[in-house]
Amino acid sequence: MSKSSPSRMSAARRNAETVLSQSRKRQEGVKNEQKLAIEAMAEKTARLRELRLAKEATDKEAEAANATATKARKVRRSKQT
Repeated sequence: MSKSSPSRMSAARRNAETVLSQSRKRQEGVKNEQKLAIEAMAEKTARLRELRLAKEATDKEAEAANATATKARKVRRSKQT
């Protein structure tokens, strides 16, 4: 009986190590997926920020150009009696 006990222990240990290694692989896979998702979100945020800043600059330029054009069109006229 003492001879069969060590083989059972080694088989149980191998099974436990197999389960543990599979669990670790799954955890690594999940961590990698999370890392990729975070990087993708950061890239998307940076791209959208650049687009927003470019739009704001364009809008500001257009507003300034529109304001000068409006000032140039307004001509004061004297009252006619």
